This record gives sequence, C-alpha cells and structure tokens, in this order.
Amino acid sequence: MSDALDATPYDALLLLSFGGPEGPDDVVPFLENVTRGRGIPKERLKEVGQHYFLFGGVSPINDQNRALLDALRKDFAGHGLDLPVYWGNRNWAPYLTDTLREMVADGHRRILVLATSAYASYSGCRQYRENLADSLAALQAEGLELPKIDKLRHYFNHEGFVEPMTEGVLQSLADLPEDVRDGAHIAFSTHSIPTASADTSGPVEDHGDGGAYVEQHLEVAQLIAEAVRERTGIDHPWKLVYQSRSGAPHIPWLEPDICDHLEELHGAEVPAVVIAPIGFVSDHMEVLYDLDTEAMAKAEELGLPMRRSATVGADPRFAAAVRDLVLERASAERGEEVTPCALGALGASHNLCPVGCCPARAPRPAAAGVDSSYA
Repeated sequence: MSDALDATPYDALLLLSFGGPEGPDDVVPFLENVTRGRGIPKERLKEVGQHYFLFGGVSPINDQNRALLDALRKDFAGHGLDLPVYWGNRNWAPYLTDTLREMVADGHRRILVLATSAYASYSGCRQYRENLADSLAALQAEGLELPKIDKLRHYFNHEGFVEPMTEGVLQSLADLPEDVRDGAHIAFSTHSIPTASADTSGPVEDHGDGGAYVEQHLEVAQLIAEAVRERTGIDHPWKLVYQSRSGAPHIPWLEPDICDHLEELHGAEVPAVVIAPIGFVSDHMEVLYDLDTEAMAKAEELGLPMRRSATVGADPRFAAAVRDLVLERASAERGEEVTPCALGALGASHNLCPVGCCPARAPRPAAAGVDSSYA
C-alpha cells in the first residue's frame, strides 16, 4: 500500500500573490498596474513610489514568494505529496495569465489556488477571484482548454499560521529590556481598508460593523494574546490597529492608525510595545516601510521602546499548514468526511465563496465561487 498523500482530483497548486517591482525601472510601471483605471498621473505615481526607491526600487515580496515556493515544494516532496507548485502575480511578473497558460500547456486541469492573504475582504479574496476570471477569459479567447480552479479557504486561524506569529511575539517580548518587558503592550497590525469594504467582508450573514475582516483579525489577536499569557504568565494588554491607509481622505477607513496608537500608548505611560503584523503573510513593503521605518521613527521620537515581530513568511509550519489545507480540500472534493484544523471560536471558513461574499462596488465576474461563470 502506497504511503503517498492523495491530492486528487487536483493536479497542481498555484501560489497567487500581489507582485512587486524588482528594480528602480519597474516601480512606476508596477504602480500603473496596481492603479490601472483610476486615472492617476505618472508624476503622482513617482511620488508614491518613493517608498520603493528607499529600498533600491525593489519590493521584497517576490523573493519572499520564491522562498515560500521552495518551502512548499520541499514540504510536499518530503511528505510524499506529488503536486507541482506554480506562482503567478496580480501586478507584476510572473503574471497570473502567463502562469495559467503555462499550467494548461503542462496538462493541468484541476488547479488549487493559495492566495497570500489569510482573511476575508474584497482586496484579499474577491479581487483575486476576479483576477482569476479575467485570466480564464483571456485563455478562453485564445482557444485554450480551461482548467477548473478552486481557491483554498481562509487560513487565518490555522495552527500553522497562528503559531509562528505567536512565537514571533514571544521572541520580540524577550528582546525588550527587562525593566519594560512585563508592562509591554501588543499592537496587532493589519492593512486598513475602507470601512464600507470591511462592513461587507465575508458572507452576507457576517456583514455589519467591520464584517468578517475585523472579526477574523480580532480572533487571531485573541489567540496569540492568550497563548502569550499561557507561556509567560503575563497578560499583556493588546489592541487591533491599522496601517498603510491610502485613498481620498474624506472616505472613512479602519482606525486607529498604528502611529496614532503609539502616541496614545506614550500618553498613557506604557513602557514598551511589540507590533505584530498579523495581517501580512510576509515582510513585504507595507511591513518594511510602514512599520520598520515610519512606526519605528515615531516610537523613537516618543522614546517608546518598540519591537516588531515576524510574519510567517516561509516558516516550515506554514508550509505544512498549506499541505494540510490541500489535503483537506481534496478529501472534501472526493466526498470524504473532513475535520478541518481551525483554532478559536469562528471555525473553518467556507471552501466556496457564496453569493454576496466581499462584493465589489461594480459587479465583475469572479472564479472559484458559487457565482463563478467557470465551472
């Protein structure tokens, strides 16, 4: 009897990510891709691109995805899971359509997708599903046989996602000076989004104040804070905060901003803070600039000792979690009984996005959902 793990009916996994520039000449074209259709002048994009130019015009996200690809391939091979792993981006090479075309040419017809976003939201889920639909439409126009695509469920509360971040917070606390360590607060940070988008995140029954986006982040923050208390014996106060706001100032976005929160902590005479970027899979530009640069500068200005904990990145436990999610979904597709791994009270997310889940402002076709045009 074979010990090989069974991913059927799936024959490939696609790592789907945001993409980023890999040199100074890439920055403005990349930002043009990100903002396409919004009519933003090139001069404004050059101003926005200063964040990237501070780091040589290179976003770390592509190298981090290469590391994750390597970790996934090693994990799959080491556990007898024969499933090739590909990589495609929304906004930069390797582009999603090119990767799907390659996968079709290689004979793949049942594809699972891992998006580098753990939570429910339009930009973190629905928009990726729209990108998949756009790419499938492009392949269809070329006369190619279309694969069936499914997206792995949200993994925010999977142990392999939560545990590396918990360990990162513990390490950051340990790195603080001993005289301020026990009184340190934890600021769990994620990307701010418009409140209207947050309120309609997740399935329709979850819509409301903050929607599934806020609820899921609060769940992860609570899980990490409780684990830290259990392992240290200290109940560190914490708060969910936001960063990387963009867009028109008159549109309400989720608050408080991380730098405003640091001001509040300083005013309350909190002795130190650990910032835990739970909303991000890897240490990409929003982490390097908004936290390691801007927030660190604010903390230094205030004289507030600060540490920033690690994201999961290519941690082997996260790679193992992806393997677990693949096998879970494959078993479900084969009609087998499945017990999904999900910490906390919210339980496992849906496998198939329902109608009305994280809706766009203007309806667009989306793959890998109940309302998908591509069976």
